[in-house]
Amino acid sequence: MEHKETGKVWLAGAGPGDAGLLTCKAKKVLESADVVVYDHLVGRDILARIRPDQKAVNVGKISGHHPIPQEEICQILVEEARQGKKVVRLKGGDPFLFGRGGEELLKLKEAGIPFEVIPGVTSALAVPAYAGIPVTHRDYVSSLHIVTGHKKKNGELECDYPALVRAGGTLVFLMGVTALPDIVKGLLDAGMDPQMPSAVIQEGTLAGQRKVSAPLAELLEACRKEEIQPPAIIVVGHVCRLSEEVSWYEKLPLSGMRVLVTRPRELISSMAERLRKKGAEVLEVPAINTRAVKSDRLAECLKETKSCDWIVFTSQIGVRVFFEYLEEHGLDIRNTYPARFAVIGEGTRKALGKYGIRADLMPETYEGEALARSLEALDVKGKRILIPRSASGNPKLTEILEKAGARTEDIPTYETVYEPCQALDIRREIDAGRIDCVTFTSSSTVHGFAAVSEGADYTRFTAACIGRQTMETAESYGMNCRMAEKATIESLTELVERIQKDR
Repeated sequence: MEHKETGKVWLAGAGPGDAGLLTCKAKKVLESADVVVYDHLVGRDILARIRPDQKAVNVGKISGHHPIPQEEICQILVEEARQGKKVVRLKGGDPFLFGRGGEELLKLKEAGIPFEVIPGVTSALAVPAYAGIPVTHRDYVSSLHIVTGHKKKNGELECDYPALVRAGGTLVFLMGVTALPDIVKGLLDAGMDPQMPSAVIQEGTLAGQRKVSAPLAELLEACRKEEIQPPAIIVVGHVCRLSEEVSWYEKLPLSGMRVLVTRPRELISSMAERLRKKGAEVLEVPAINTRAVKSDRLAECLKETKSCDWIVFTSQIGVRVFFEYLEEHGLDIRNTYPARFAVIGEGTRKALGKYGIRADLMPETYEGEALARSLEALDVKGKRILIPRSASGNPKLTEILEKAGARTEDIPTYETVYEPCQALDIRREIDAGRIDCVTFTSSSTVHGFAAVSEGADYTRFTAACIGRQTMETAESYGMNCRMAEKATIESLTELVERIQKDR
């Protein structure tokens, strides 16, 4: 019987919700994991990054409801690792701060499973920071006390209130919203000043962030009035008075907006980063993937490229796959001479530039039909045009060129595959009103999104589309659409800002 080498478990903190607060090390192990065992409070954008080829196990616990007991969670980690798998145990915040991470490590130790700990950004520090509350400040306080507000099974909150009051530092209660009446009463009964500044912050670091500030004696009523719900943290101390003065997150132009960005899995979304910098909560959904298509005809054309007048690229992926074919067949850039190069838009132009080639033609409007018209204007009659592109490419490109007398070689070099989000129910996110805007940069991303969210109410968000063809595709699914002024990422980002202003 073949012996299988034992795998390893990484106990990693996912941070308080904002995907930008996921550490570089946690991101790296998450990408290489075979199995991801995750909690309820892990950010949705982080969950969307779990690939279909990774096993995702939801062991999330909600206050008062623990569908999978802790002992069973530990057993899952042991069993998966014993099968030789790389397992990431992903916890909200930091795994050792009220996360029961120590218990899981002891079980792994007993079972002889190798493990590693990756600390995470804790909500005890990050959420107040996003609300403009520095938990320590030389002029106000010199100590910080982090307390669990989670009640025991008997309904009691184990807390030494007199000791906390005597300490005189900032108090941060985690998981304490349901216990807020007990916390307020306990602190007041222990002698804390009823006028002590305090705050409750709901969904900190995310678009749903809401803050209620009030003197301690009035905090409970203020939270009831604003209908504050978990997850939220409670901050009590003089530093809370700084909140309005140094608040920053809610002042960003896209603060409070949830944007879903569709993209091919292999492409890093520069748009997502632009939106995050402006304060949006961004959910990246790689709803489509691409894979190369073997083509004997392309191999023949590559060996005959000296007879090509134009080589036309309609996507960044098409550029990459083309040059991979060149390398695979022992060819290089010299084999394309004297062909000229045409690209559909700015992103494709930049992709071509990475191979040391400047595009000879790029239309003002970044669409297939506009690209064809631009080539047609250069008199392509009798010219041989090679178009290595997606198997589902827009037929108008070749129709226009052939009508103009060109000899086209329209060769599929890759195909698009729709991918479901394994650990995130996109339909539920939409129907719950947790998506304000969805961005689309191509018709294929629209189709991919529709495939992973089938049955959702598409009228609940605004679709921001990069061009006319993309918008027409989105409209065919019943989406409320708006189109960017130019077919660029910059213009699409500006459109999202306008949508935010009009909300």
